[in-house]
Amino acid sequence: MSRRAALSAPAALLLATSAAACAEERTATASRTLVAYFSRSGNTRVIAGQLHRELRADLFEILPATPYPEDYEQTVEQARQERDAGVRPSLKASVPNIAAYDTVFLCFPIWGETAPPIIRSFLAAHDLAGKTISPVITHGGYGLGDSLAVLKSHAPSARLEPAFSMEADQERRTMTQVREWLGAIARA
Repeated sequence: MSRRAALSAPAALLLATSAAACAEERTATASRTLVAYFSRSGNTRVIAGQLHRELRADLFEILPATPYPEDYEQTVEQARQERDAGVRPSLKASVPNIAAYDTVFLCFPIWGETAPPIIRSFLAAHDLAGKTISPVITHGGYGLGDSLAVLKSHAPSARLEPAFSMEADQERRTMTQVREWLGAIARA
């Protein structure tokens, strides 16, 4: 054995031991809380990010396997068709170890007075029995619609906390204001 190898062996052993201890500590203090969110315009993403930071929770973005259209009105129409036909779009990914969580903050916007179809897909794909679901819901001024009934029916064995909701419809308001402005200049 070379002198260099003999001298570096204790340091390597110490480094390996420290890394193993850090990994054990991360596992022992791993978050038992998940923030799962779906956001089209970014409003719900901002709230989910704040929950993630303040709760030191894990974060999971709920994404459809095939993205919704970029255009707001096309997305609204597709969501309406999915809702009316009872379609559950495929998920791009699932939470790898949902069993590791006790609490799920489920963040989503209201689409057509209900939870978006992708939220139904998320609930169907994950066993949330015995877990606490804390809904965090954004809406365009019409309230929660039947979203809580959707959560109860798709996760019947979970404990559902009262929802936190807030109005966050800047995208629709912006489009309405631009249309009004365009109409005004067209008439002028």
